[in-house]
Amino acid sequence: MNHLVAPSILAADFANLQRDIELINKSEADWIHVDIMDGLFVPNISFGFPVVKAVKKHAKKPLDVHLMIVDPDRYLKEFKDAGADGIIVHYEVCQNLHRTVQHIKELGCRAAVALNPHTPVELLEDIIGDLDQVLIMSVNPGFGGQRFIENTYKKLRDIKTMSNKHNPGLYIEVDGGVDEHNVADLIAAGANVLVAGNSVFSASDPLAAIIYLKNPAGISRS
Repeated sequence: MNHLVAPSILAADFANLQRDIELINKSEADWIHVDIMDGLFVPNISFGFPVVKAVKKHAKKPLDVHLMIVDPDRYLKEFKDAGADGIIVHYEVCQNLHRTVQHIKELGCRAAVALNPHTPVELLEDIIGDLDQVLIMSVNPGFGGQRFIENTYKKLRDIKTMSNKHNPGLYIEVDGGVDEHNVADLIAAGANVLVAGNSVFSASDPLAAIIYLKNPAGISRS
């Protein structure tokens, strides 16, 4: 499948959020990535339901909602009702992951599981066939602008191998430190959804930055 680009509005200008959503609308981006942080699972607090609803009101792209929160089961329906098209939960906080994934699917959302940098991809082998999407964190979650963790390439290759065996249509997403310097390598390693925050919204020309992420120079590493 052709890879997708999902700009992360955690890096947008919160005082001009509608403007930045409209910028994504007219860009070549495919999804809008929305990071939800609770100050418990990660050391930061970001958006709640009112902001997700406001984003949905203006968005013309699907919302890829990333729940970096403890006990996400409490809020799955609320995020669906707020406008989530896909819901990502973290392996590290779900005690009954299969049940959580099935609930997300029953709500009509794309079901995804995220792995922190220290979490082995092998832990998903028994559930990967039930997933629509896996998110590999290439930084420790909680803040934008962090340095990319090089071991991400191996994790992407490993999840791609597992996907080929059990779930060939899987979305393999990578989040953290994605920019023009590593995009080709990430795609070569197996990523087919790229989350990009600072590399889009801090660029002098965000639309051009998205175009490059969608159409990078030659693939260099596998």
